Amino acid sequence: MNKMLVAVFETEASAFEGLSALRELHQEGDITLYASAVIVKDKAGKNEVKRAADQGPVGTAVGLVTGSLIGLLAGPAGLLVGASLGGLGGLAFDLDSSGISAAFLDEVSKELSPGKAAVLADVGETWMTPVDTRLHKLGATVFRRLRSEVIEDQLMRESAAFQAELKALQDDLKHTAAENRAAIQKDMEQVKLQINTVQEQAKKRLDQARAETDARIQSLTEQAKQASDRAKRRIDKRIAEVKADFDVRAKKLNQAWTLTREALAA
Repeated sequence: MNKMLVAVFETEASAFEGLSALRELHQEGDITLYASAVIVKDKAGKNEVKRAADQGPVGTAVGLVTGSLIGLLAGPAGLLVGASLGGLGGLAFDLDSSGISAAFLDEVSKELSPGKAAVLADVGETWMTPVDTRLHKLGATVFRRLRSEVIEDQLMRESAAFQAELKALQDDLKHTAAENRAAIQKDMEQVKLQINTVQEQAKKRLDQARAETDARIQSLTEQAKQASDRAKRRIDKRIAEVKADFDVRAKKLNQAWTLTREALAA
């Protein structure tokens, strides 16, 4: 499964040892390390990026999530920094678009006290034991979260709601007095603008999901070339999971786009 992993260490040196351990696990096929970064919280409580978001061999598509998490952990001042490191300079990611919950962010922030360091990683892992065994030996506290589909679900709800709202206004227009028609038509134009916005967001999100999926599959395919037969079976399973995850997200986004198209065509 694809996960956002944060491992908090007592020292910066230990964090870099942890990053090396994750890279070794990637080489061995136990995990797929899509992107990573190292941050340190100084005595004043400010997070400093010691190693910028490493986007791996496939470019910005998979470095995006790690970069956005850097920004979220760094707070408002660091949000733009994190987004830039993730590959979309100047764009601030909120919790929903990053797919990272506020509860997860709160847990990590509490553990990452002044003087400590953390490895942030976007990983694919079939089971948790290899990572936990290696990182716990280095004294790490490990946090994991699956990325949520908040944006996809929200776009589906909004497209359905705007479609229903526009239909209600169209029905009102048919039965209203002449002096009220202009106001209803104005409301209809406003709803259509909102529908257009949702439609554009759904398309953009789908393009982003497709690029991210292609990047992950490329990374997994390259990893499999150097893997043992046993490791290849695990990697093949991750490829299937990545494809299945995209299918779920794409179905929701296509449904949102279809609802907006139908609403505008009515």
